[in-house]
Amino acid sequence: MPLAEAPTVVVVNPNTNRGTTAMMAELAHQHLAPAGLVVEGITVARGPSMIVDPSALADAAGHVVGAVRDHLAGPSGDRVGAVVVGAVGDPGRAELAAVLDVPVVGIGQASVLAAGARGRRFGMVTSTPLLVDSLTELVRAHGSLGNFTGVHLTSTDPLTLAASPEQQRRELAEAARACAVGGAEAVIVAGGPLSRAARQLAELDLVEIVEPLPSASRMVLDLVAGDLGRRATTEQR
Repeated sequence: MPLAEAPTVVVVNPNTNRGTTAMMAELAHQHLAPAGLVVEGITVARGPSMIVDPSALADAAGHVVGAVRDHLAGPSGDRVGAVVVGAVGDPGRAELAAVLDVPVVGIGQASVLAAGARGRRFGMVTSTPLLVDSLTELVRAHGSLGNFTGVHLTSTDPLTLAASPEQQRRELAEAARACAVGGAEAVIVAGGPLSRAARQLAELDLVEIVEPLPSASRMVLDLVAGDLGRRATTEQR
């Protein structure tokens, strides 16, 4: 890819809700466009509208890999400079990172690394109780379990909350307060579909809110800048 051509950052939504895809792509655009990066959202072809249990999370890995491979094989595939997996469980991230020559960032990976930086104590809030073990394992995988204060949950069914944004925001705020009382210095709002609620919570000044999409966007900026620098050095030789 010529260095003068702006790389595209593909944000892949591991669930089939295209509204969620558009919301996540727009949020990533706000952070990446000033650096000259183009953002494109893609949606998996199969799966639930919202990932709420471990089985759906496991199945999503294959759907994510398939969606990214199809995109890379398409007319704009050669412009892809990075991939963002837009679910906090990061389905398919490891599989893609093992085979692609561009950075692959999971929003879960990025938020855990940001929240736990310098040994900071942090927790998570989410609306999906069946994914608590998966989220805890994600923290373990990134070496931050020792400063993890745990997952606090909303009280209402996740699909019901998804249809009621104000109730979702209110219950997530209550869970974030509980995290802070439990000793968390930072709180991850765990879920790609919760990205808008995460932005709203960050504005309430309850506790430091770690937003997964912005965290992933910052990680992409660091990785893509490094990648372009290496390419430039190679071309100058």
